[in-house]
Amino acid sequence: MAVLTASEDGAVEGQLGEGSGQGRDGGGKPVASPITTPLITMSAGAEQRVVVEDLVGVVTLFSDGSVVRGDESPFFPPGPFPVAPGVHWKDAVYDAARGLKVRLYKPSPAAAAGEAKGNNNKLPVLVYFHGGGYCIGAYDQPMYHSFCQRIAAELPAVVLSVQYRLAPEHRLPAAIDDAATFFSWLRAQAVLGAEPWLAESADFSSTFVAGVSAGANLAHHAVVQITAGEENALGPLRLAGYVLLSAYFGSVERTAAELDPPSGVSLTVENSDQAWRMALPVGATRDHPLANPFAPGGATLEAVPMPPALVVAPGRDVLRDHVRGYAARHGFSVGSRSEATEELMAILKGFVHKHAALD
Repeated sequence: MAVLTASEDGAVEGQLGEGSGQGRDGGGKPVASPITTPLITMSAGAEQRVVVEDLVGVVTLFSDGSVVRGDESPFFPPGPFPVAPGVHWKDAVYDAARGLKVRLYKPSPAAAAGEAKGNNNKLPVLVYFHGGGYCIGAYDQPMYHSFCQRIAAELPAVVLSVQYRLAPEHRLPAAIDDAATFFSWLRAQAVLGAEPWLAESADFSSTFVAGVSAGANLAHHAVVQITAGEENALGPLRLAGYVLLSAYFGSVERTAAELDPPSGVSLTVENSDQAWRMALPVGATRDHPLANPFAPGGATLEAVPMPPALVVAPGRDVLRDHVRGYAARHGFSVGSRSEATEELMAILKGFVHKHAALD
């Protein structure tokens, strides 16, 4: 496992980690904390309902269980975002019953020429889960779309950006279940070769799982499910490694960074707590295993044969200590580094090439 600390200036991983319950105004400054006093709304002939959670107007949860969603643009940097040349993309459905999709990215033969190794020059597969505190974000959000294009071009790799259900309409473990469904679909593709792009370009023996923020949390749980399950459950798929960018973890006990938050950061402790309240099962605390993999009394992961990991800790973030703690519990030391986006891409490329199958 490698652990890095990401910089905020221009670092994609820092930008992507900003979807976990925080907002910015039009000038990029942090917005006020969410409403904490319940509001009463009434309409003619309707019973009153109370606002239970209001995530700066982007997601509003009412006492009757209804949810109103607003514009998510305050949570994501404004475009336009760069387009990687030579990368093709398209959408496919992996769960028809729920209408869930995956966006496939593959570099053109010219873009990948001279880069792929082994397995008839097919490319590693990188499964990517977007961020957003499990409450916002999308697999096709422009910022994530640009990031996935860049990964596909620079590694190069076949990148799969996965849609999953969001809270509070679909509380956890809904997203975890969606990830399991996706990997069942991906295994079927490896066996049957039904999706032409994957049959043509994907080296399923070099499959990596990655995510940012809540997507990194989801990547962790997906990897645990896979590695703790039956041997060879994925068939021809080989899980070669996983990548966590600014992972979204929590705990009831406050960390040093939460007790003394860095100044000028957009993600507040209050907004992080609020996203967890909307994402976790009703009544659960931040020591629920889906938020805190190492909660007191939780299941031990020592016996789980986790694959190699690349962990990037945010440089200035209220959740950085949770990421460092995750690495420490796996028995690895935590370095402190600041990496520009270009350097991060180089490190990611080196990690994938090191652990990809070369036979």
